[in-house]
Amino acid sequence: MSTGKNAADEGLEPAASNQVQIEQICAAFDNDHGRMLDILRAVQDAQRVISQDAILRIAELTGLKPIEVEGVASFYAFLSLTPRGRVTIRLCDDIVDRFAGLAEVQAAFETVLGIKTGETSADGAFSLECTPCIGLCDQAPAAMVNDIVLTSLTPESARLFAARLKDGTRPEDLISDRFDDLTPIERARRMVDNNIRHAGCVLLGDVPQDAGLRAAAAATPAQIIESIERSGLRGCGGAGFATGQKWRFASTAGGHRRFVICNADEGEPGTFKDRVLLTERPRLTIEGMTIAARAVGAREGILYLRGEYVYLRELLEDVLADRRVRGLLGSNILGVDGFDFDVRLQIGAGAYICGAEGALISSCEGLPGEPKTRPPFPTTHGYLGCPTVVNNVETFCHAARIMDGGAKWFFDMGIAGSHGTKLFSVSGDCLNPGVYEWPYGMSIRDMLVAVGGEDAAAVLVGGPSGAMIARDMFHRKLTFDDLSTGGAIVIFSGDRNVLEIVEYYMSFFVHESCGYCTPCRVGNVFLQKAVAKFRAGKANPADIDYMRDLSQTIVETSRCGLGMTSPNPILSTLDNFPLVYSAMVKAPEDRLRATFDIQSAISDARHLAKRRSYIFDKDFGA
Repeated sequence: MSTGKNAADEGLEPAASNQVQIEQICAAFDNDHGRMLDILRAVQDAQRVISQDAILRIAELTGLKPIEVEGVASFYAFLSLTPRGRVTIRLCDDIVDRFAGLAEVQAAFETVLGIKTGETSADGAFSLECTPCIGLCDQAPAAMVNDIVLTSLTPESARLFAARLKDGTRPEDLISDRFDDLTPIERARRMVDNNIRHAGCVLLGDVPQDAGLRAAAAATPAQIIESIERSGLRGCGGAGFATGQKWRFASTAGGHRRFVICNADEGEPGTFKDRVLLTERPRLTIEGMTIAARAVGAREGILYLRGEYVYLRELLEDVLADRRVRGLLGSNILGVDGFDFDVRLQIGAGAYICGAEGALISSCEGLPGEPKTRPPFPTTHGYLGCPTVVNNVETFCHAARIMDGGAKWFFDMGIAGSHGTKLFSVSGDCLNPGVYEWPYGMSIRDMLVAVGGEDAAAVLVGGPSGAMIARDMFHRKLTFDDLSTGGAIVIFSGDRNVLEIVEYYMSFFVHESCGYCTPCRVGNVFLQKAVAKFRAGKANPADIDYMRDLSQTIVETSRCGLGMTSPNPILSTLDNFPLVYSAMVKAPEDRLRATFDIQSAISDARHLAKRRSYIFDKDFGA
């Protein structure tokens, strides 16, 4: 956010100008401490830092203590208490990007800009840093340059982009020299290829505009909830809670104020299907939220957009504005008296934990994104303590289509217990990464054939909080009752090191823990070190039992879903790739090795474990 004038224009010293700017930003959000994340994002964008002077002034204007403001500013990765460059380049450091050549791309940026990763240039022009998955695994390596996204980077394109930036080119002009003339949807599509590989009949095929909303406007709230329940729709973010039941709980909760929140903070590494829906089906997303609002009696909604998807902000704001003009948001929607509902856009700031509904609600309230204690649950005590429905983008889109096509139409797709279609984000070692819409029930083996990943040796289902499976499990099916996933499918060939993948994902969980509870904050660090010990060839058999015991402790004693699932990369690979661990514990007496020959180690480990390697035996299953 900018005032449009500089200090010289106003006759102000820079510090005074900054203070005026802060006052204007706070005033734009009514000095409301509940909008603290918006305030701090705007200050960060304008001044490239959340300074101590800014913290003091923001606290004064919003009625908080400085430590409370600093607590929010220090929680989110995209906010900084130290100055960042006017152009901040964030390289996606996901494991898929690493395997796609991130190191060479990173080196190119460092060479041209003359700074190392983690540094800011002396003139304050550039900062270069790494960030976890930004939802672009199907076109890795990728990067954010301020609010602009660059995809499918190579060392050559990285050098060219860095040189142009150094010569004064705006980040926007890296996308198009007529960027300012493009519409928001044109800008989004220029930056990111949505890679829709298979469009099903529910979400990515032909979708009648607002047909579901018109059906909902003609129905009673009870009839809407009944339709959603009969459809068998379950939450599409991974947990799979029955959507109709959640809406019913919220509709019957006490109090007169209710909220609907769309969770568009899909931070699970390897997941990007909601990004595609927000680009290609933004109206359907808002339509689903509006239907939910009618069902539960909510007048206010929030669409929480992850900070990494900030390039979609203008597109979504345009859609919201258009729907207000057309009587699809606001008062008396579609001419129905008392059908009042509107949505505000909340932009996140780089925190994986905010994908958990309790942490997301905290973030919407202007707090650090820390999970809330449950019970009570959001359906009775959610945002601002009021009954709140939280569903993700895909779930709301499905709800809108159900109201149009009918509950039976949706229920008859898929298989028992897993009804309808599902969007899958497929990336990694395959010919055709992208988004696929299939009915529930497809086997991993059939999925690999469809995406060109027949040579897979391992498949990560559900992201790092899901499960890594081997070739002997490729008959399993993508359903809630077998292999449940919020959408992420990451494919790894036999050339990949399973322990490298596991260590990376453990480092991710260490980085993303909110730090509230000790088992998650400390235990994941110990697990990461244990995996590193295996990779170094220094482990002993007792380390396997140690990792299992520690993992179970973390799962049982952590406060939220992050800690409850963070040991999964270790637990699933211990179960499904035991030979890899067995190979690494066969060490000399001093347990030190100058080099490690995986094939030689596997040869002995095959005998010990009485199993062949699904990763390293190329002819397995032939």
